[in-house]
Amino acid sequence: SMSTIVAIPSSHPGGLDAMLGAHFGHCDLYTLVTIEDKAIQSVNVIPNVPHQQGGCMAPVQYLADNGTQALIAGGMGFRPLMGFNQVGISVYFGGDAQNVGEAVNAFIEDKLPEFRQEHTCGGGGGQPSL
Repeated sequence: SMSTIVAIPSSHPGGLDAMLGAHFGHCDLYTLVTIEDKAIQSVNVIPNVPHQQGGCMAPVQYLADNGTQALIAGGMGFRPLMGFNQVGISVYFGGDAQNVGEAVNAFIEDKLPEFRQEHTCGGGGGQPSL
């Protein structure tokens, strides 16, 4: 059966109990969760990339290089969202989840909306919600 690697921007120290990183580009690290047959198979934590290297596209490529197929984010700018779409990574909005584990379970149950332009912070027009 196919496995899916989902990346979740996380606060320190990462893992299923960590808080979701509030904004994709500025998280401490990423929790990478491998899901197979609607179950969590493995959990790995990888550091974030320094923001200077390649701007907002650097983390996109870095996650793609690590096999990421989906990403759950609470906040994200428009450019990285486009970047993920370009490299074939689906982005989901996990804003209501209290921690990484909750977000992953919601993903497994197909409860997360796909991240769209109206979820992005600025750059997509409209007022950011407070």
